[in-house]
Amino acid sequence: MTVFTAQGGVLERRTPHEVLLIEPWGPHSVRVRARAGQAPDDTLPGALDVPAAGAAATVTAHADGSARIVNGRLTVEADKDGSLRFLHTATGRELLSDKRPYQACPQARSYAPLGHGAHRIEQRFEAYDGERIHGLGQHLHGYFDQKGLVIDLVQGNTVVAIPFLHSSRGYGLLWNNPAMGRVELGRDATRWVADSAHQIDYWITAGDTPAHIMEAYADATGHPPLLPEWAAGFWQSKLRYRTQDELLAVAREYKDRGLPLSVMVCDFFHWTHMGDWDFDPTDWPAPDAMIKELESLGVKLAVSVWPTVEPGSRNHDTLHNAGLLVGDSHGGPLTFPWPARGHGTDYQPMAYIDTTHPAARSHLWQQLSEHYHSLGVSAFWLDASEPDMPLELAARALYSTGPGTQVGNLYGKLIARAVAEGLDEAGDERPLSLVRSAWAGSQRYGAALWSGDIQPTFESLAQQIRAGLNVAMSGIPWWNTDIGGFLGGDPTDPAYQEVLVRWFQYGTFSPLMRLHGDRVPNHPTFSADMTGGPNEVWSYGEQAYPILTTHLRLRERLRPYLLEISEQAHRTGAPVMRPLFFGFPEDTRAWTVDDQFLLGPDILVAPVTEAGARGRTVYLPAGARWTDTATGELHEGGTAVDTPAPLERIPVFVREGAAVSDAFTDFRAGAARV
Repeated sequence: MTVFTAQGGVLERRTPHEVLLIEPWGPHSVRVRARAGQAPDDTLPGALDVPAAGAAATVTAHADGSARIVNGRLTVEADKDGSLRFLHTATGRELLSDKRPYQACPQARSYAPLGHGAHRIEQRFEAYDGERIHGLGQHLHGYFDQKGLVIDLVQGNTVVAIPFLHSSRGYGLLWNNPAMGRVELGRDATRWVADSAHQIDYWITAGDTPAHIMEAYADATGHPPLLPEWAAGFWQSKLRYRTQDELLAVAREYKDRGLPLSVMVCDFFHWTHMGDWDFDPTDWPAPDAMIKELESLGVKLAVSVWPTVEPGSRNHDTLHNAGLLVGDSHGGPLTFPWPARGHGTDYQPMAYIDTTHPAARSHLWQQLSEHYHSLGVSAFWLDASEPDMPLELAARALYSTGPGTQVGNLYGKLIARAVAEGLDEAGDERPLSLVRSAWAGSQRYGAALWSGDIQPTFESLAQQIRAGLNVAMSGIPWWNTDIGGFLGGDPTDPAYQEVLVRWFQYGTFSPLMRLHGDRVPNHPTFSADMTGGPNEVWSYGEQAYPILTTHLRLRERLRPYLLEISEQAHRTGAPVMRPLFFGFPEDTRAWTVDDQFLLGPDILVAPVTEAGARGRTVYLPAGARWTDTATGELHEGGTAVDTPAPLERIPVFVREGAAVSDAFTDFRAGAARV
């Protein structure tokens, strides 16, 4: 009879077909690893870099072949066949259980050989009626509760695969595998699939509240650093400011108008060649003087950094000769055509720096340090960091840590790591990088995720709210959108002006507030000299301007509160933008609300996402009383309130007694004049 053995607090079960390890990993969590035919490999990449401290588990192997781990709130029972059940220790309630694919199959784990030691791997769990599943990164399918969906675990523009889910049953689960695959959240079973991998590896924690679960996840994968003070304000961006003079003119205009401005963004193609990671001297002749002037205005400069490397750029040959470019399984470096200066629409083959290689990350930071950080730039926009390429090309990638099918989802996390570690070496303990891709643990490197190249519509705005809440439950506290959407939008069109106003109001209460987009008139081609139409707050007409500036000033008054929330996120892993149930888990109705959110513990925000809407119903969670910031009226929690929403404002409520209510005094006075 095959039995479990308990050695050093770890349960091990060996059969001719599989080695299974179960070990405490944090005070209320365990890590499960299994591999076909041999022991799991400790060196494979993932998010669990070091064992989480604090476990005081009881580990028992029984003579009948079964075993048991009791670790705080989590109990694991393993039967003689190696099937696992995860229970809430105090109540014995089943949180999650393995599910056999059919009656005669003894295990929920399967391994289909692919050759070279890799397998197509599946792990099946039971499904439960009424379970709600949140997290899993960023997906614009328009759902907050993802039960019943199939979620691809593949990175892309607007799609961010973070394989961590939060369950309403009181557990969180991390699929600790950066391979391409999917999770199928069916009515009959939950199935995790890695299309090519070496082993099963997942981590599960039990929590009596969502806060317990998110704190355990942060303990296991990394706590986010504190938010830099400059990042809490307003970010101005567009596609794109083509020259130093153009960017400075906008910053000066904000200051001349007396409008708050924290960050100006210098977008892509400010370089001569992709992979130079430097300012082009023709359009940006004195970046040091530009940065100093911005600093005198109280404005930080954020610069775009792409991972693509053009032949002829100053770094291409160095990286290629050192083996620090992503390889292609068909031979040579992996390339994809992108615009290049001097080539018009004749796109050039671009290679990609291999961020999975420590030497490549070191080289990238050396370039960023020399050409940007030495001038005073500490804010980097890590664009196209999926990296941006078709799926069929991504599957051909060869990284230093393995094939793209097995490790490709790590790319965006590791480019953020390059910047964070470089800034840390330079003495900056609060790294923050704007990123378009992330994976489990990205938060520890100051990843500020945004939702990519999205549509400029009310439907898109509604999708962002739900996507942002799932990002929050994926462990990334700093999330934002291109206010107004990215792919178009005419500033002179009254219909779009309404979209922009409502989105700007939503952005005022987002973790980061950033105005960006490719506005009409759009450049006719995707090329290195492209630019878009105007995208400043004065670009949207006389009716919109006072609304936008009122919200700019409100955001400025909210900055101390945002920095307080930053401290909470840093210390406990609590998200900044929170679903209602995070703050009020005992309120069953709060679990069903997906078009409102909490900004920290005290502000409740109800965005408007329909054209022409001038009111909406707002649910106020039970357990607190809530003040309408527009009228000062106090409402009992556990009630739904029909709330006016004139174009000048969206419904916002503050928890009774919260100090942040003072930030809304001027806002309320303006509302009274409407």
